[in-house]
Amino acid sequence: MNILVLCTGNSARSILGEVLINELSGGALCAYSAGSHPAGTVNPGAIDKLQRQGHSTEGLESKSWDRFSGPDAPSIDIVLTVCDNAAGESCPVWNGAPVTVHWGIPDPAIGGDDGDAIRAAFDSAYEQLRSRIESMLDLPLEAMSEPERAAALERIHRSGRGAT
Repeated sequence: MNILVLCTGNSARSILGEVLINELSGGALCAYSAGSHPAGTVNPGAIDKLQRQGHSTEGLESKSWDRFSGPDAPSIDIVLTVCDNAAGESCPVWNGAPVTVHWGIPDPAIGGDDGDAIRAAFDSAYEQLRSRIESMLDLPLEAMSEPERAAALERIHRSGRGAT
């Protein structure tokens, strides 16, 4: 199954989600991330958090969601929006007519200039995403119908999994 994690800038939350899904699923799922208005670079706070947790950061990039629409794009099974702006935007047509679910996570990239506050914001976003993704990985996603998938993923968000 292919999962696309969306956030407007594709520099922090969606990057964390992409890495967590790919690594925690052990290859059972393939995650990508993208943004409607990509920042062009991955936020240093995201790189720092991933490295502190022992994740690979090689090859990570901030990219446009246009890469995931059109005839040459991979078929997408699930779209997760992780910021409120991306959830409200008109999205391109994705190959595969995926289930789309919003998992709003506060933006750790707006932590200001205080290094401790920035680190704490990235720690919180990471933990929220990790908890939700671990719950998602407990689901029999491939055996579920699209409405069942959507309902289960919505329940994970509404349950406050990973909320601080």
